[in-house]
Amino acid sequence: MTTVSERTNISRIVTLAAVSLLSGFLGACGGGGFGGFGGGSQATVQEPGVAPEIPATIRSDEVVGRWGLASFHKPEDRARTEAAARGQCKNPYVIGKGATGGVIMHLPDEATPQELRLKGSQSGKNYIGPAGPAGGEKDREIVSFDGRVLMTKFIDPDASSRYGTMVYVRCAPRA
Repeated sequence: MTTVSERTNISRIVTLAAVSLLSGFLGACGGGGFGGFGGGSQATVQEPGVAPEIPATIRSDEVVGRWGLASFHKPEDRARTEAAARGQCKNPYVIGKGATGGVIMHLPDEATPQELRLKGSQSGKNYIGPAGPAGGEKDREIVSFDGRVLMTKFIDPDASSRYGTMVYVRCAPRA
């Protein structure tokens, strides 16, 4: 038969053992320990990495200006479409300079132009679109650009099928 004093001692030992065991588990999980025991380093939570933005090989100031605009769906129509775009310079599409370094252009099916970014990609392709990763659904790929003719194609398959390949021909400066 155990006395009250022995039961109290056993209870204290069990409690201390439980606290020690719990402290060990907490220390292993969080690295910080329990009440200062079990190490002094704090666990750090790593945020998922966002890939660094790759700059485009084309600068926004290279595309700012007045452009004749037309589009084609069949590659054999490219030359004819460039001539048609050149003829649109009497009513040019204006690509403006954005307040934060981008360009002011329309997104597909939107009446109001907004600032878009020129974005590069690891594959070497360039894109124009809203902030975010290159090649996003609202982006357009720059198919070619020689300083005088800019050709783009929307990434979104629906917009691409409706708009085709967009041909921008730089208009001569106003006299």
